[in-house]
Amino acid sequence: MQYEVRALSPDAVVEQLSIDALDEADARRQVESRGLFVAAIRRRGGARASGGISLVLFSQELLALLSAGLGVVEALEALLEKEASPVLANVLARLLAGLREGKRFSSVLAEQGERFPPLYIGIVKAAEGTSDLPRSLSRYIDYQQRIDAVRSKVISAAIYPMILLVVGGAVSAFLITYVVPRFAEVYQGAGRNLPFMSRLLLSWGQFAASHTGYLLAGACALAALLVYMARRLMAGGGVIGLLARLPGIGARVRIYELSRLYLTLGMLTEGGIPIVQAIDTVRSMVSPAVQGKLQNARLAVESGLPLSAAFAANGLTTPISLRMLRVGERTGDMGPMLTQSAAFYDDEISRWIDRFTRTFEPLLMAAIGLVVGAIVVLLYMPIFDLAGDMS
Repeated sequence: MQYEVRALSPDAVVEQLSIDALDEADARRQVESRGLFVAAIRRRGGARASGGISLVLFSQELLALLSAGLGVVEALEALLEKEASPVLANVLARLLAGLREGKRFSSVLAEQGERFPPLYIGIVKAAEGTSDLPRSLSRYIDYQQRIDAVRSKVISAAIYPMILLVVGGAVSAFLITYVVPRFAEVYQGAGRNLPFMSRLLLSWGQFAASHTGYLLAGACALAALLVYMARRLMAGGGVIGLLARLPGIGARVRIYELSRLYLTLGMLTEGGIPIVQAIDTVRSMVSPAVQGKLQNARLAVESGLPLSAAFAANGLTTPISLRMLRVGERTGDMGPMLTQSAAFYDDEISRWIDRFTRTFEPLLMAAIGLVVGAIVVLLYMPIFDLAGDMS
């Protein structure tokens, strides 16, 4: 079986691998034997956790067959013949059955709306009007790869700090629960008055050693609660709103949202979809805060206002993107201009991520070092006092 693996190399670079393995555990072992850290693993062609399929892989394979001169029906038949996954084979069979009944390709995709999002259906429907499905598929693949590239950069930037936090927390927990109680036993028979901070640390270490089980249970319960809350926020689209309230990060989150908005609108308009219909398609893909602004901008465009003015009135532009939108309106190339705006935003986000990681990672390492160092110093302060008295 084929597995798609997203792995992190020792130099913090995200790599996409295709592994032929007996099962998921075997694929994980093969990747780790190469010195890589497995971030995500998924069976190729199988169902995603959301119930969908790998649209990029499906589009790439379909595009290759269409470019070779096959028709849509012939291409889907070829994909069905080689497909080993029952899930994807069932999807392909249903697509073929609809096409053989004389339905349009976009219609049979829409019948499986739980697997094919409105965005994908929209570009296929627009391609049917221009009879240029391969170009639309190529445009979608490029669109998805650009989104994945930014997402991978964010994930790779977050993995190393998470590893530091886990390792630093584990070392601190070991010192508190194992080392500190041993020192407390030694100091209890010394008959000396310890510094206040040392006494406080020793008391906490004795408490942690005698209630380790309860503390572990509480930590597990807290972790489960945090995971549950994170999933609820992600399901309700509240993560973006939460991050947008953080100082210094909120502005970057807004830039990221605008980048995804402009990139999607650019792909749809380049595919021949009118801007009002493109806004309708995109509206379900953005955060709730942006949805309301998009709806107001759509109404303004329908009333005759230029897109640049409608977006500016609803806070969906920056000074640079506003100028680029106006240029697109003058030249009539709104789709490419939207895509270029998204590319400008992506470059800005990438530069900010690089600056942030170069600054945050040393600060995080210093903070962990200070915590561990403070525990060690507080443990040895009584020994330093004793050595001073003896001298």
